[in-house]
Amino acid sequence: MKNQETTKLYPLHLTKILKPMETLKTLIIGSGPAGYTAAIYAARADLKPVLYTGMEPGGQLTTTTEVDNFPGYPEGIDGPTMMVQLQQQAERFGTEVRIGFINKVEFATQKGKMHKAFTEQGTEIHAQTIIISTGATAKYLGLPSEQRLRGGGVSACAVCDGFFYKGQEVAIVGGGDTAAEEATYLAKICSKVTMLVRKDEMRASKVMQHRVTNTPNIDLRYNTEIDEVLGEQVVEGLRMKNNQTGALEEIPITGLFIAIGHKPNTEIFKGQLDMDSAGYLITKSKTTETNLPGVFASGDVQDKEYRQAVTAAGTGCMAALDAERYLQAI
Repeated sequence: MKNQETTKLYPLHLTKILKPMETLKTLIIGSGPAGYTAAIYAARADLKPVLYTGMEPGGQLTTTTEVDNFPGYPEGIDGPTMMVQLQQQAERFGTEVRIGFINKVEFATQKGKMHKAFTEQGTEIHAQTIIISTGATAKYLGLPSEQRLRGGGVSACAVCDGFFYKGQEVAIVGGGDTAAEEATYLAKICSKVTMLVRKDEMRASKVMQHRVTNTPNIDLRYNTEIDEVLGEQVVEGLRMKNNQTGALEEIPITGLFIAIGHKPNTEIFKGQLDMDSAGYLITKSKTTETNLPGVFASGDVQDKEYRQAVTAAGTGCMAALDAERYLQAI
């Protein structure tokens, strides 16, 4: 009777994840380039991986209209299509992809012991190895117009999307090192970059501040915030507000880049895995190994420097290889 009730509550294709307990060689938490690449390699190594997609199947690339810098796509590809193809490739080798998320973990501290993970439906999973690919979430301002135009000119990655605004006028929000670095990057390919800093000074290091102030086509605005992103389908302009005087000003732009930081999705791992002060997982040099045996981390969840699809995929490969070697050694 219990199984019949479960089938009524969930679609047929999801009922297979509602087992009370199961044992796996490799559990992958999170999708995106890191998770799916780890799945491809793990499946080819006969680790029979099961991948839980997380809250945002496909990760940040599902909000990107065009991916133009991933090898193998000479004409470019839109982010959602790329993620579907990566999932299909992982499944072709035997990965079981499950729509859902892990909301609790209990990691073993001794080599060879089983790790435990628990799904949102209460399924308990025992896994010999776990690959964490939960990524990081870009911070946004929270304006309705900003959210409406994500993928239509609003981006959180200048390196990813700046190329599409070559020769155009754009704006960037932020005052830290990342914002300064992305502003100078954009200045090389865009005709003008308006940089909005909320306070009366930048948080960036002095050397990065000097780069910004010495770049002639960066218009640096202190004490300035966004009042409204203008445009219906795509970004057409920006209404700025001086938070000292209240004065409003509109400028024409075609792209807006938000560079106020990222938050790694590591909340459920706190207290068990080593993290830096920002919450990014710490991995051992030149590996994806965490501080616990049999637990590996790949992608943006452990990389706050590059945050690119291709580097995430690379560490996904590394994590699967590290997991395979770990299993061979126990």
